[in-house]
Formats: sequence, C-alpha cells, structure tokens
Amino acid sequence: MSEPLNGATRVHYIVGDPIAQVKSPAGVTQAYHDRGHNAYVMPAHVAPAQLADWVAGVSLAQNVDAIIVTVPHKFACFDLCATTSDRAAFLHTVNTMRRNPDGTWHGDMFDGLGFVSAMQDNGCQPAGKKALLVGAGGAGSAIAHALVVAGVRQLAIYDADTARRTTLVERLASLGQCPVTHGSGDPTGFDIVLNATPVGMQASDPYPLDAEKITGNMFVGCVITAPAITPLIAAARAKGCPTMTGTHMFGRVRDLMVDFLLEA
Repeated sequence: MSEPLNGATRVHYIVGDPIAQVKSPAGVTQAYHDRGHNAYVMPAHVAPAQLADWVAGVSLAQNVDAIIVTVPHKFACFDLCATTSDRAAFLHTVNTMRRNPDGTWHGDMFDGLGFVSAMQDNGCQPAGKKALLVGAGGAGSAIAHALVVAGVRQLAIYDADTARRTTLVERLASLGQCPVTHGSGDPTGFDIVLNATPVGMQASDPYPLDAEKITGNMFVGCVITAPAITPLIAAARAKGCPTMTGTHMFGRVRDLMVDFLLEA
C-alpha cells in the first residue's frame, strides 16, 4: 500500500556516485509505506568534491529526515556526522544518517550486520570458518568487522589500496578476537570467499579474485546488486558453491536501516 506523495511527505535521500544502480529508492520507500510512514527515498548523484556542500544544503530543508549513503561516500559522510554509533565510530564509516534533535546528523553502519545475516539466511554460519574478503572500503570494512564479531577463525583482507587495507587489518587485529591478515586474490584454502568491491558491475570487469581457484566446498558472496548475478557468483554456482548475492544483503540491510530511521 503506497502512501500519497503530498506536502506532508518526509523526504529521505540516498547519495552516491554513481547512483543509477541502487535499489533503495523503491525498496526502502515501500518498507516505509508498509509501516504506514509517509516518506519517499530520492536518489542524489553527487561527486565527492561536492558532497559536504550538498549535505549542508539538504540539511536546510526541515522535511529532510535521513540520508542513506552508498559508494564512494561512506567514509566522507562519517566526518559529516555530529554523532555516531560505537560501531560506526570504530569503522570511521556510515551508510545511514538520521537527524538529531538539533538538526545535525547521527550515523550508523549496517552493511556488515546485514551481510552476515544474509550469509546465515543462505546457510553459512561464519563462526569457526576461515574467510577471505576482497575490499576494504566502506562496505568491506563493515563486513570485515561483522565477520570478526560473528566468530570467524581467521580473516584475510585483500584490497589494491594497500594503505586502506593496512588500516583496516590493524584496526581489526587490535580487537584480539581472531588473526586478521593481509590476503591476496587467491581463495585457496578458505571456507568463505566474499567480494565487497564494485568489480563485477560492468560486463567488461575482470573477476575480483582468481575465480579458477574456487572450489565447490566454498561459500561465495558478493555485495553487488546490479547485475543480480555477477560473473563471480555465476562462476561459483557453476562449481557447485552455495552463494549469496547483493540482493540478499540489500534486503537485510534495508530492514536494519528502516528500523534505525523510524526509531528516532
């Protein structure tokens, strides 16, 4: 049941660069309407250089209640929040921002919790497993943290940006919950193999890791929602691997974001 678009509608944005691939405008809007909340999510294509000015501008509108954040703005939006959850503060990244009573922004990060929940929905229990994660960006950082909290036996992280990878490895290793190491594109020996990069969104993209070395006993997941089945997931399924897609993740993340945005 859709709520009418009218002057009382609360405006929520999702901001990214690019933005055309995201599912949040329809999916989160429908989740609001299912709960009887008159709000719509609008996409905003904003380049990194203009992000701070854009946030300052939309903050002037008193009917703008939330900003959902996607690639590549998750780290930058952390710095635009006056307050954050402990999880976001540890990661220095956010994917959801809601208004504080004084009009400033409060941020949290749900990519990791949503991803691990989607893994469990698809039959993978991370506890005690050895995991390889490709990608140390905003989503990757959150997924890495959630995997450590979920009890993986070992986590290896691979990212071409060595400085970003090193920062994440050292931060997670400081928790002392499991060995966290620098990985590579070779998935040999891992129980769980995950892609948290945009590699696979374009038909011309290479695999984000060495797909030839995937074996049927591995669980393979990906954050990408469009295409629904990335070449990595297709290759894993051809080898008999259990998998999860970005669409699975999105459903779980959406529910966590909506809970957060409507509890204020």
